[in-house]
Amino acid sequence: MQINDLYTFIAAMTLLTITPGLDTVLVIRNTSRGGKWDGYATSLGICLGLYLHATWSAIGVAAIISQSPDLFNGIKIIGAAYLIYLGASGVRSLRRGVSALHIDSSQQGVPRYISLREGFLSNVLNPKTAVFYLAFLPQFIDQNGNLWLQSMLLASIHFVLAMIWQCGLASMLDRAKALLANGKTNYRLQMCTSVVLVALGAQLMMSSF
Repeated sequence: MQINDLYTFIAAMTLLTITPGLDTVLVIRNTSRGGKWDGYATSLGICLGLYLHATWSAIGVAAIISQSPDLFNGIKIIGAAYLIYLGASGVRSLRRGVSALHIDSSQQGVPRYISLREGFLSNVLNPKTAVFYLAFLPQFIDQNGNLWLQSMLLASIHFVLAMIWQCGLASMLDRAKALLANGKTNYRLQMCTSVVLVALGAQLMMSSF
């Protein structure tokens, strides 16, 4: 199976992966909430969503989304609303004193499937990722080969790069738990990332009108 300019793809995806964005914010927020395993589960959910975007790209659903303003905006609004919900939930938990005040690797306060689900939905409900895959992946795909298999391979490379970066970030935050054990420091970190999630969602929603 031939992949065009594979090394160029890896280099480009590496740069895009380490660029701070929604994924980074969500991993930081959930790691500060429940420790590195919370961050790992969030990263896994985010990265599993890449396969869905790759499949959409391969079968042309992303093309339909990009050509239909109403459908695109509908998905965009749903994704934006979910981001606002995640951020608002974090702020509400902090105000109620429910969130974790320490990063603790053994903490079991948040079931891992919730972090996995949050990461997956935040990725899947972002139509910009679908359109990005539609525009970016075909540049590296051999038209004479199996489009779906090639898309899955490229998504797998992105999966590995993103998991390494995001899990590394979660681990670094976990190692900083001595600093974050300070209730005020961790409170501010969680509040900041929650507010950023709300702001990102609001920006995405406003751009759809």
